Amino acid sequence: MFDNLLCIPYLCTTFTKMDCSMNRKKMINKHLITCSVIVVLAVIFKLNICSTIIAKSRPKTATFTTKFISDNNVTAAGYSFANESIPTSEAVYRKMQYSLKKHNYRTIHSHILQIKAERLFPIIEPILKAYGIPEDFKYLPLVESGLKEGTSSKGASGLWQFMPGTARTYGLKVGHGIDERLNIRKATIAACRYIKELHGEFKSWTLAAAAYNNGSIKLAKAINSQSEDNYFRMKLNRETGNYVYNLIAMKAIIANPKQYGYNNYYSYLQPKNFIAYN
Repeated sequence: MFDNLLCIPYLCTTFTKMDCSMNRKKMINKHLITCSVIVVLAVIFKLNICSTIIAKSRPKTATFTTKFISDNNVTAAGYSFANESIPTSEAVYRKMQYSLKKHNYRTIHSHILQIKAERLFPIIEPILKAYGIPEDFKYLPLVESGLKEGTSSKGASGLWQFMPGTARTYGLKVGHGIDERLNIRKATIAACRYIKELHGEFKSWTLAAAAYNNGSIKLAKAINSQSEDNYFRMKLNRETGNYVYNLIAMKAIIANPKQYGYNNYYSYLQPKNFIAYN
């Protein structure tokens, strides 16, 4: 009994030591957890600061890719029709380059267009001016017929490629051995009347040129169905869709023949030398 009583202080001391050891471990664990949390928070905070600095130092990038010709170091300067500048999208640029290539000397390999322009433009230009038609329409016969006077498979004839019915509508005599579509002066006057009427309908020289090729009814239907009246953004048949581009290409080549492989510049001759054309 006495021995047991002697053991009590020892046991109390032992339990006290055990409690202290356990409390110490708990405290250490708590400190470890607290330190771990602090370290994790410090790392996260540092990462956030670094990412913010990097984000700020990184240059801003556009959210879209521009599609302007200027990206290709090519401008639209010099490319226009009847003072109506063409848009500078990549699609327009590609079509323009295609038309220029199609009409350059390597493709056509002939000076015929320059020679005929030299003879006929002095007759056409004053008539266009008298009717208030932009001078750029003088290139229309080069695209329509290559300045030929033959009749197409569809029945169009003359420099301005009038169909018989359209020619009669605008004052030309066709039939009974007479075909005034072949008379340059009279045919040009009829063309001016027609072009001016088309411009009055569409309020655009570019659309007037497209309508000359495709017909006003078809072009009006395309405008209404597409809700679009900008020629360069419209989806038209292949011929009409390239028509104005061909006019602009012809204008560029006639104005700067050497740039497109034609070595001889044409020079205008006086209209009086070509009285037979009137």
